[in-house]
Amino acid sequence: MLFIGIHIAGVGEALKVMFVITAIAVVGLLIFAVAAVPLFDAGNLVDIPPTDAAGASAFLPFGWLGIWSAVPFAIWFFLALEGVPLAAEEARDPERNVPRGIVAAMLVLLVTGALVLVLATGALGAQALSESGNPLVEALGGSTAGVVVNYVGLAGLVASFFSIIYAYSRQTFALSRAGYLPRALSVTNGRKAPTLALVVPGVIGFLLSLTGQGAVLLNMAVFGAALSYVLMMVSHIVLRRTAPEMPRPYRTPGGVATTGFALVVAVLAVVATFLVDPVAAGATLGAFALFMLYFALYSRHHLVAAAPDEEFAALARAEEELT
Repeated sequence: MLFIGIHIAGVGEALKVMFVITAIAVVGLLIFAVAAVPLFDAGNLVDIPPTDAAGASAFLPFGWLGIWSAVPFAIWFFLALEGVPLAAEEARDPERNVPRGIVAAMLVLLVTGALVLVLATGALGAQALSESGNPLVEALGGSTAGVVVNYVGLAGLVASFFSIIYAYSRQTFALSRAGYLPRALSVTNGRKAPTLALVVPGVIGFLLSLTGQGAVLLNMAVFGAALSYVLMMVSHIVLRRTAPEMPRPYRTPGGVATTGFALVVAVLAVVATFLVDPVAAGATLGAFALFMLYFALYSRHHLVAAAPDEEFAALARAEEELT
């Protein structure tokens, strides 16, 4: 209620709070890194006995299949990065600032993700880390730094809540405005915040959290994200082929080649989720199927032609007919 309430107060207020708590979380990671360096032992990186899996070695104890199975967990290092473009309509000079935000976020996550991956494993050990429920704190033992990181880590959780709330509300708002979801979800308050788009998914998420199936819910999020990556990569390739003259203020480095590589990785991630948690993957597919059924039976007959999304599609269809 507190987090959603801040978002209802306005995007400026929410993003200011998000920036502060994210900065605190980053400081916590830096404290962890400094404290973990003296505890680092390279031998801990390879302390899992190799199995008889294909390609298994001291460095890859579970072989090539182990890499594939780890992909859904690796995605968590970078999950929600795709939420940055959702701020385009509320950003000043989005053509310039949104790409900068994406690149800056990638760089921060690459550095902090590498620090956590290497230092936590080197301090605690790969075997112990694989069974840990609080890896950063356990890696530092009972030290003062471990206590500080434990409490500062809460800021990381809050930052995650804030970014997820912002992302789901803007996605729900856009789908509702175009008619894909009930129109009431795109009604905004006096502060221009989409109230129901914030509250309704938040209530659903809270009720799901009461099930106690945290691991399943996290894997569902990963599966949904990986599937969305597949769709985004396909969309990018199709648009580059069918609308080459479309104005593109920001062009993907490497173009279709980069997107093609990302598409292959995304497909592997989708399949890997079935290897790790078939229940979560199946539940997410079921949710997708229900939304597709809703679209087929109802929303496709009630799309809003004046919505930006639909106007763009109409223009594309008109240009296709002219050519």
